[in-house]
Amino acid sequence: MTQPLNIIFAGTPDFAAVHLQTLVDSGHRVIAAYTQPDRPAGRGKKLLASPVKQLAEKHGIPVYQPLSLRDEQAQAELAALKADIMVVVAYGLILPQAVLDTPRLGCVNVHASLLPRWRGAAPIQRAIEAGDSESGVAIMQMEAGLDTGPVLVESRCAISPSDTGGSLHDKLAELGGPALLDALQQLAAGAAQPQIQDNSRANYAGKITKEEARIDWQRPAEELQRQIRAFNPFPVCWTTYADNKGEQRLRIYGAQLERGCHGDAPGTILGADDEGILVACGREALRLQLLQLPGKKALPAAEILKGYRELFAPGGRLGA
Repeated sequence: MTQPLNIIFAGTPDFAAVHLQTLVDSGHRVIAAYTQPDRPAGRGKKLLASPVKQLAEKHGIPVYQPLSLRDEQAQAELAALKADIMVVVAYGLILPQAVLDTPRLGCVNVHASLLPRWRGAAPIQRAIEAGDSESGVAIMQMEAGLDTGPVLVESRCAISPSDTGGSLHDKLAELGGPALLDALQQLAAGAAQPQIQDNSRANYAGKITKEEARIDWQRPAEELQRQIRAFNPFPVCWTTYADNKGEQRLRIYGAQLERGCHGDAPGTILGADDEGILVACGREALRLQLLQLPGKKALPAAEILKGYRELFAPGGRLGA
């Protein structure tokens, strides 16, 4: 390892905290942690510190939580730290040019995609949803554009047919730490060879909304199965069913593609047994296997059918 670097770390969720721990363990000096302000969480709406803040405080790292980095006072405070480099991982705030220019070696970002394939807020979910066969982590030199900077290091992994948004998140979190340390080593030694991105190959991975997670049964089953995997564990795909209280929401954590033709209207329940609840789609069908009723925990369909079989009788409709 070359001379240890003085690092400002900026990040907020668990994915970022994994990388902060890597830096803490690396021999580099993390001199400050920037993270989002504490947010209300849970039923009691108590203020909750981000995973990055919790980890930073555990290691005695000073924590900064500005609402914005655009005001001069926040920028002066950051400049006074005299960092060699700033490492940004899912921070959630835009870094203006004045901040990007402050550290001696600039700012680098750990991005959960093989750039330029998916730029933006939700690259993990969009890769699964699109049916990509591989993903990875890119360590990027930051510039003013959205995830447009040159790539210093990338690390690849396959997306398996069973991967969910959660499992791919965990794979990429493991890949990111070593790739980040490799990039820091190159930068510190003056040996980095940044690769310019091909903008013509870029796609935008927009933030996912809860309404977007509503299942549209008119779509092909293959697309819906990927969406269900991509949106697990958040925001979780859902549809509706009717009971004696009216329309209820059914969350879908897992489903299997069932190939074959049928003439039923999309959303029609074709069958329900211990293997799952078979539902007609715009093309082919889905067998719903892991589900959650309102106020209940997620259970295999076979368990739900023991108490609620009448709600999912063949011929009924979901999402009507």
